[in-house]
Amino acid sequence: MEHLVSLVRYEKPYESVKKAIELAGGFGEINKNTKVFIKPNIVFWTKETNFPKWGVITSSRVIKDVVSVLKDFGVDDITLGEGIVSNHIKDSATPAHAFETLGYNTLKKRFGLKVINVFEHPFKKIQLGDGIALNYNIHALESDMIIDLPVLKTHAQAVVSLGIKNLKGLIDVNSRKKCHSKDSVKDLNYTIARLPEPLPPVFTLIDGIFSLERGPGFDGKAHRSNILVASKDIYSADKVGAKLLGYEPSDVPHLVHALKRKNRVLTLQDTVVVGGSLKELKSRHEYTFPYTKDNSLPLPLYRLGIKGLRYPKYDLTICTYCSNLNGIILYSIARAWKGHEWDGVEILTGKSMRPTLGMKKTVLLGKCMYSLNKNDPNIQELIAVKGCPPDPEEIVDALHKAGIPVDPTFILRPDLFPGVFMAKYEGRPEFDEGFFRIS
Repeated sequence: MEHLVSLVRYEKPYESVKKAIELAGGFGEINKNTKVFIKPNIVFWTKETNFPKWGVITSSRVIKDVVSVLKDFGVDDITLGEGIVSNHIKDSATPAHAFETLGYNTLKKRFGLKVINVFEHPFKKIQLGDGIALNYNIHALESDMIIDLPVLKTHAQAVVSLGIKNLKGLIDVNSRKKCHSKDSVKDLNYTIARLPEPLPPVFTLIDGIFSLERGPGFDGKAHRSNILVASKDIYSADKVGAKLLGYEPSDVPHLVHALKRKNRVLTLQDTVVVGGSLKELKSRHEYTFPYTKDNSLPLPLYRLGIKGLRYPKYDLTICTYCSNLNGIILYSIARAWKGHEWDGVEILTGKSMRPTLGMKKTVLLGKCMYSLNKNDPNIQELIAVKGCPPDPEEIVDALHKAGIPVDPTFILRPDLFPGVFMAKYEGRPEFDEGFFRIS
């Protein structure tokens, strides 16, 4: 069976999205009574500062256009839902601010949508086989169709974050943490490959108006790409999306797992691309952040001349909460360097890292690291940050105890940190904030 994927240039509001949907064969049999759940990608939000949204968050422009097409078919029952990870698990103010700022409430008033924070609604445990069970938002499960609106981006852990990965926003916090298992077989890629399986039919439309390398967040590098990818088949959409970003489907472990489970080929042999040329539109987007050859230190810190510190490269087991803090900590460490070698400090993250023999001070960042390594005989001086997620004040104290005099500002106020990255987009009119507002 061949699967149809449309690939079109984004040129005009509404018209380009409608063209992408139509070339992909449309939404199928939908009518006034069809229950539609729209899943955008809001990987991060802060109400404290402006930050780069390009390639990070699904553009409000595309969401509005999709809703308009649904309304052309007379669809009345539309839910727009997302589960935004913030620095505090029970934070409801930040998602509410995101929905208001991005214009979702305007869409609600204009078109009668329901707009929901999935964390404020019930979940249902679903068995996915091989001992894997995840809790899915009940509204998504009970819809007739999901419209999946990921961004065209690479991902520092998952290689790409497209249709399949975007569905992770439909599961609860504990399920998301379980995805980052330390099991070397049932790892992040193994688990997220199954995300689409219990859901109703998924129509995927990848928003590539802006694309992102070294995603998924604001510290990546955005590009103005003006690409839309659409398909009734999420696996084919992701295969084409991966190719656009410069990767073969076989380079993307979770896509390999997913395709094997469906007895599908790893090439585009079963996929028909219409509307545009993959060869002309593809552009290599790097996914991993550069480290030294032995992965002991981020390359930017090495180039600063930092000595006496090991900060091993993140792995698949580090979950979103610790990952969000990781970049802030590294930035703060870089600013703390004054040219004097530190005293053999190692900072460990995730669920699998082990202490290195010979290091004088070992910082165990987070509950998982502490539980794994608290009794390790290789540790000379243990400095623990035990929380899940780690407490910012404890992080600052731990780094100071290790002899790294970080400025606490961004660690204690992580919602301010994303604003640092706005400077690189100043004076570049192609990065238009208007795509994230509803007029």
